[in-house]
Amino acid sequence: MTNLDPHPSLSTLQPGQPCTAIEVLEPREVPLGGLRAMTVYRTLPQRRRSLVGAWCFFDHYGPDDVAATGGMQVPRHPHTGLATVSWIFTGRIDHLDSGGNAAAVVPGELNLMIAGAGITHQEISSPDTSVLHGVQLWYALPEETRFGENRFEHYVPDPVARPGATVRVFIGDLLGSASPVDTGTPPLLGAELLLEPGASIRLDVRRDFEHAVLAENADITVNSIPAPHRSLAYVPPGSDALEIAAGEAGARVILLGGVPLGEQIVMWWNFIGRDHDEIVRYRRRYQAEMGFEAAHPDDAGEPALFGDFPAGQPAPLPAPPLPISRLLPRK
Repeated sequence: MTNLDPHPSLSTLQPGQPCTAIEVLEPREVPLGGLRAMTVYRTLPQRRRSLVGAWCFFDHYGPDDVAATGGMQVPRHPHTGLATVSWIFTGRIDHLDSGGNAAAVVPGELNLMIAGAGITHQEISSPDTSVLHGVQLWYALPEETRFGENRFEHYVPDPVARPGATVRVFIGDLLGSASPVDTGTPPLLGAELLLEPGASIRLDVRRDFEHAVLAENADITVNSIPAPHRSLAYVPPGSDALEIAAGEAGARVILLGGVPLGEQIVMWWNFIGRDHDEIVRYRRRYQAEMGFEAAHPDDAGEPALFGDFPAGQPAPLPAPPLPISRLLPRK
């Protein structure tokens, strides 16, 4: 992580003045899958920054040669207390979940799965996909909605043209384009920006938002601060202007934002809860419902959390062992 100074105090920024108090978060490589693991580049969460608004997880992958890696092969697994956002640039991923939803994840179309109190799903790249390239995002649900019903949303945003740029707003509101998707959270923003070579764009943004800007396929600058390829530039609340510029190759950018969540979360494997004991219960119930472990007496009479699944699918993933030490909250 690079913390770049000097910069104006956030409390003294004038209207229209971009904030330069930017942290550049470098990705770490994570293998996803089996023997021919597909590599993803993870910029959230990090030790020093767990959340941007309610956004808590950011994986970036590809362009990935599916013939060499096997593509995305993620069998049935659980989620609680969060929502998954799938947004891809090349290829197709087949989504199936225990809420009864089957959908194709294709370029330029949002697939949003809100886990609520519990859901299981699988994500497998389609047989006709030769190159896979995209991002997988999660956001944490706040206390008032995290125990709600699971649901699935699909949305195809219209492109917004600006000089040297094309923008697709898949969550929230930007440049007069408003996504109708109900996220079940405090206000959020998610958008893809395609910048032509040498182009820049200035965005009017909410002063109470914090933002994260992914340099997806090339180096960019964010408020004149360099952000290398695959890095994530974090911009704190306090400014109502954001300036993003591409180099000679142009750039694709993923922009996220939101009001700070203001809640502590415990995030482990595919679960989000509020304390260690809650995560223990989620793991225990998932393991029992999938048949990996015997049901615990304390769970007798509880309705199933993770739902039914269609027959004929790959076997579900078992949960990994819990760490020896207690899980600590993030914020």
